[in-house]
Amino acid sequence: MTMIAVEKTGRTVEEATRAALAELGVERDKAIIEVLEEGRSGFFGLGMKPAKVRVSRKDPREEGVASAQQFLKDLISHMDVGNASITVEQLDGAVRFDVSGKNLGTLIGRRGQTLDAIQYLVNLVANRVGRSCGELSGEEERIRIIVDAQGYRKRREDALRSLARRVAERVRREGRTTLLEPMTPMERRIVHLALQDVEGVTCHSEGEEPRRRIVISPAGPRLK
Repeated sequence: MTMIAVEKTGRTVEEATRAALAELGVERDKAIIEVLEEGRSGFFGLGMKPAKVRVSRKDPREEGVASAQQFLKDLISHMDVGNASITVEQLDGAVRFDVSGKNLGTLIGRRGQTLDAIQYLVNLVANRVGRSCGELSGEEERIRIIVDAQGYRKRREDALRSLARRVAERVRREGRTTLLEPMTPMERRIVHLALQDVEGVTCHSEGEEPRRRIVISPAGPRLK
């Protein structure tokens, strides 16, 4: 895809549009069509002015993110959370939808379970629309959206890192293996990353979803 947009003229807007779509090699529903000049037929050919259009490919990622944002807005409007707004932030390799407002507890749910479910649906919408608008293939092309509400995820991440360090210290001191509470894959990843450079302990996950949990074990002599 080296060509991004083309401008074409024709006797009518439709004729110019068809020519531009053909040159781009893109279907109409995957293109953005701008009418630059409506054109006019003139009188017996006198004063005739051709129609002119600019046609460009839809950006699959932009279309996916926009559709996902609208989906989230519609979903929030059907939940009893009052007025809420969505801030979109571009991250390295991801997009964050940060929902702010009052009474967002329903949106977050117990231990963020409702928020995780909403995030899953938002990502489904984004990638389905993105694939329909263009070439999105492979994990590197996948649209990844993080949905947060009132900074919940940041607070949860901080709490998990603190928990991981406390438990690791106790495991090193007492020399006894400890099982943490069941966590989501995202939460387990936070704990694994928090402990990857901690000496004297090892950690791994065991069990089946949704009861999969992290096991922290001693990996050296017990602390005195």
